[in-house]
Amino acid sequence: QVQLVDSGGGLVQPGGSLRLSCTASGFSLNDYTMTWFRQAPGKEREGVSQISWNGVEYYRDSVKGRFIISRDNMKSTVYLQMNSLKPEDTAVYYCARGMYVRSPYVPWNSQSYNYWGQGTQVTVSS
Repeated sequence: QVQLVDSGGGLVQPGGSLRLSCTASGFSLNDYTMTWFRQAPGKEREGVSQISWNGVEYYRDSVKGRFIISRDNMKSTVYLQMNSLKPEDTAVYYCARGMYVRSPYVPWNSQSYNYWGQGTQVTVSS
């Protein structure tokens, strides 16, 4: 069955870096657009970055220039490299798969995704 496993979170000081991984199984990753979301305590879930099935990248404004999304279809894994981390980046991070094969872009609302990772906690604090 389809499964997404998120990993790579942890505690890091402001200005530090982390690389998150989302390992997929049960489907061909290269056919789907994937998105990273995050949810901070008391806040709504928000989209962070997306990589389309053919490699086009999108970022929310607050992470542009600091985060890099990538995919390795051979390893069935999507990555989120997070640099220059700030306390406001603290959240649980989730990867999600768009519903339809080869969608060039998937809206950043929860209803557009049918599979989610379990989440990985990122805490940025001194």
